[in-house]
Amino acid sequence: TVHAIASVRAVEDALHLPIPANAQFIRNLILILHALRDHAVHFYQLSSLDWVDVEQAAKADPARAASLAASHSSWRQNSTAEMQAARGRMAASLAGGQNGLFANGYWGHPQMHLEPAASLALLSHYTQAFEFHRKASQVVAMLGGKTPHIQNLTVGGVANAINLDGEGALGMDSLDAIRALINEVCEFIEQVYFADACLVAGSYPEWFGIGKGMDLFLSVPDLPTGSAAGEFDLPGGAIANFSSSPQATAYNESEFRSAVSEDTLHAYYQGDAALHPWHGETNAELTAWDEQKKYTWVKAARYHGKSAEVGPLAAVLVGYAQGHALTRKWTDLALARVSSIAGRRIGVGHLRPTMGRHLARAIRAAMLTELAAKHWRLLFENISRGDTTTHNEPHMPSGEVQGVGLHEAPRGALSHWVVIDKGILRNYQAVVPSTWNASPRDKSGARGPYEEALTGVPIADPERPLEVLRTIHS
Repeated sequence: TVHAIASVRAVEDALHLPIPANAQFIRNLILILHALRDHAVHFYQLSSLDWVDVEQAAKADPARAASLAASHSSWRQNSTAEMQAARGRMAASLAGGQNGLFANGYWGHPQMHLEPAASLALLSHYTQAFEFHRKASQVVAMLGGKTPHIQNLTVGGVANAINLDGEGALGMDSLDAIRALINEVCEFIEQVYFADACLVAGSYPEWFGIGKGMDLFLSVPDLPTGSAAGEFDLPGGAIANFSSSPQATAYNESEFRSAVSEDTLHAYYQGDAALHPWHGETNAELTAWDEQKKYTWVKAARYHGKSAEVGPLAAVLVGYAQGHALTRKWTDLALARVSSIAGRRIGVGHLRPTMGRHLARAIRAAMLTELAAKHWRLLFENISRGDTTTHNEPHMPSGEVQGVGLHEAPRGALSHWVVIDKGILRNYQAVVPSTWNASPRDKSGARGPYEEALTGVPIADPERPLEVLRTIHS
């Protein structure tokens, strides 16, 4: 989904091709629901077991777990019966030796100190999240044709037909069904995921001081509010030491276009030059692993020659520094909750290490719940005015053109770079979030975000390096 949107935006940028407002809103709804699911999956299925001790959860008091969960949220499934059922499933799995997804965890690790009742509540929500994932995916499939790998995108818009009164098209019945699903998804995000992320963050306040990464953060604007993509609901820009650059307001932001480069000094590709993506080369050359030479398949992405962290933390810091109202609203709410749980003040300046990344992801998800409702309304209102256009026909120029497609994906700034000559692709490069965050050292010896964040992380048990997983998973 994220690469599909970046690819069509790259070609549309090269052709200077605007898309209809309906297409913009349909795309935005797909991206929002995809991101909501991705953020929740990242927290529950990919990261929560770094903080939750399953063996302790299996011994927890269900009534205490229900009471604790209810003190943080009015979620209707925070009942003693739900917690009892979750504990029963885990206890049976552990007792029978068929641990499934709970196998091979670092249970009993000295860095695991979440209250057993909190662990049980989180694991109950872990399984409840699967139903939420299904509903979010259902919206993406209804608009995109299928999920994953949506099929409705065109260069120039989307392939969705609109007819409020007809069948087999995007009509009132399907719009109502989409709105109902969005409401259910957003309820889970606000009442469960956001509350759980604050609970974990407040329970491990020391991790606001471990795993600090870069000084430079980068995000790109997204969720255009009209056909011309001149205004966005999510801001973009770069920030160093919380001093923000001017806000990026359009996809043709000249500074971003000129600032990105990748070098392959330490990557398994031919050459070692720092090349702009429009001139980039990706010719594999596997050599022996050598920490001083080549040791990774990831290129060293740089912004104005400097390593930058991308992702929800970058987006939140950029938005907060720019005074973006929605970012500030949910960030301030999250920090107030976390500070109350932790018993000490946690401010914006504490977000840069490991736990800040998890909290920023939940903040971003909460922001998207409001934008999901907004962009459904924008689509409905535009269609109600009689506009059913979803596609503008592209026309390929005779000479060479270049384009870049940007998307603030759930994992961070994503860009696709295309060179087209007489209608034929001459070069195509993608600079993905992992290229930024998993970047190796560059020619100056500067580390990438992963390497920087892991430097100095204390390891309590070298045979069970939980702290490394926590930082990388963040």
